Amino acid sequence: MPTTVRRTAVSIPAAALGPENPLPALRPLDELHRLDLKDREGLPADMARQLGYAPLRSVLPVRVLDGYGRDRAPAALDALVIENDRIRATVLPGLGGRLYSLVHKATGRELLYRNPVFQPAAFALAGAWFSGGVEWNLGATGHAAHTCAPLHAARVPAPDGGEMLRLWEWERLRDLPFQIDMWLPADSDFLYVGIRVRNPHERTVPAYWWSNIAVPETDRTRVLAPADAAWHFGYSRTLSHVPVPAPDGATDITYTTRSEHAADYFFDVADTDRRWITALDGEGHGLVQTSTDLLRGRKLFLWGHGRGGRRWQEWLTEPGTGGYLEIQAGLARTQLEHIPMAADSEFSWLEAYGPLAADPALVHGDDWTAARAEAGGRLEAALPRATVDAAYTAWLAHADTDPKDLLATGSGWGALESERGHFHLPGTPFPATTLGDPQKPWLELLLAGIFPRPAADAPPGPALVSPEWRELLEAADTYPGNEWFRDYYLGIAQWAAGDRAQAVRSWERSVAAHPSPWGLRALAVAEADAGQTDRAADRYLAAYDSLRETFTALPDRPDVRRALVVEAVPVLLAAGRAADAERVLADPDPDSNPAPEGERPGPDCGRLRLLRAQTALARGHVTEARALFDEGFVVEDLYEGAESLTDTWYAIAERLVAGDGPVTDDIRTRAREEHPLPAAYDFRMRPETAP
Repeated sequence: MPTTVRRTAVSIPAAALGPENPLPALRPLDELHRLDLKDREGLPADMARQLGYAPLRSVLPVRVLDGYGRDRAPAALDALVIENDRIRATVLPGLGGRLYSLVHKATGRELLYRNPVFQPAAFALAGAWFSGGVEWNLGATGHAAHTCAPLHAARVPAPDGGEMLRLWEWERLRDLPFQIDMWLPADSDFLYVGIRVRNPHERTVPAYWWSNIAVPETDRTRVLAPADAAWHFGYSRTLSHVPVPAPDGATDITYTTRSEHAADYFFDVADTDRRWITALDGEGHGLVQTSTDLLRGRKLFLWGHGRGGRRWQEWLTEPGTGGYLEIQAGLARTQLEHIPMAADSEFSWLEAYGPLAADPALVHGDDWTAARAEAGGRLEAALPRATVDAAYTAWLAHADTDPKDLLATGSGWGALESERGHFHLPGTPFPATTLGDPQKPWLELLLAGIFPRPAADAPPGPALVSPEWRELLEAADTYPGNEWFRDYYLGIAQWAAGDRAQAVRSWERSVAAHPSPWGLRALAVAEADAGQTDRAADRYLAAYDSLRETFTALPDRPDVRRALVVEAVPVLLAAGRAADAERVLADPDPDSNPAPEGERPGPDCGRLRLLRAQTALARGHVTEARALFDEGFVVEDLYEGAESLTDTWYAIAERLVAGDGPVTDDIRTRAREEHPLPAAYDFRMRPETAP
């Protein structure tokens, strides 16, 4: 059959994504994959430079997506299928263009880990993320901000005359347009993926790309790549160069179920070697990924067989459906690095995904050199390196073809940026028809030089923070009485640029003119970040009371209230104001129905129940805090590497054992013995430290 691109739907149980967090993402980004300056000594010079180059301070201008839950219902997800006689690829354009499934039709094998459910979790830079398939990560260290957002999609001619699927969007963390072209040459067992990232600006921009590939994991699955060493990152913020396959001389990390804890291994592939990585089962079958040379990095991520890793696997999918591991490919050697991308330039490369069959005796033999040589030789026979290079050259001639047959629509942010910068981006059009309500105030600023008046009782909409938009805000005219609104947004842009003092001055002007909960909360974040905990606590209470008493007609008020409470309570506790934290948690909305007698008022999601337990502990109500854990709760937005559940459980246990006495090392040991952490609360991704 000729290669075709068609619409379909993927029917699976799915949790709703829910609303965005209505508060701008001002708080510092707590990204796990970071090293201290002292830990960069001894690293290759280019790696050391790139490790410290332009890390994100926050995810501005993107809003955090954290309104999802864990209740799943049958759903039909929009999907696009690319198919020939041998391969069927299924893509989810509404969820970051995720390559959801890759089936080798000749054998009936699913080459990827295909998640049987859609369950968001707090793993992405901007919150919601889901496991499975192939994820396209652009922006900064971490899972992409657009991983649960819609992309534009269209059918375009492929290099061989067939049909090709194009996906494209405007990446907002770094302001970079990108495209992903997928096609299947006639009679090919390999899906080709041409990727292009462009920097249309007159300034250098940090670039980051990793293709994250989830594949099924069994006790006999082995990961192979052309390397004898790797850079190991073990969630303790250290990076070490270790031999492969047995860094400690005993545990073979290429069999992922033999390791206890989650870890990253970035394979040290020589510059002259072909770039590839594969995961093969006990019979020597599995998926292989290869690329042109620009995509130099290859990585193995494993969850490990420890209780925390197993709990995360269950959390991200359906218990009893089997685990997964990830093999990945990126622009740099590690995911801790960003690469300078010159003004008015582009990065482009070709990836290929397909089946690999190798001799299991060699693949699973004790000779690592022979094992990887067998896999590399089989890849070269199935898809020669020269063929991939030739396909890349052929694709470049079609990369600028403008799409005509639209299949899905992304956001309007690319259209707004194209209007502002007058960018010429052949192949990836961002038409004005995609502009919507979020872009309208900014379009008025751009065209008329006026920042519009907000609707009465309306919360501020999304902010823009690039240098170009900051200049427009600084020069903007305002309506009488609207200066506070402009100053609030200007402060966000200044904060994003690292100009903290100017941001605070802008927010202070805004609050002096109009004491809105938005400006008060922004000042609270700034003061907390500066270590002024008492002042931050006062600001958060003022913001909360302003919201409660003044903005009674706010349409999404419950979402704003929850977001504000989740931020405020930890600061109140840090300031030693547990009574205020308890009041905020227990205070119902004035226009909500009163809680039935004996029940707690207000929203009671898992995140708030954890905060209730922490507040009860801070007030000395230890048995009440423990009762909340014993009743059971689920923190829906628990983020990767979070240890808040573990820390709170053991803090309660220590107080139960110590009574009114001091908490000594002996007490800590006894607390762990007498009150072991329940499996439902164990999400630890690293070895437990001694008490």
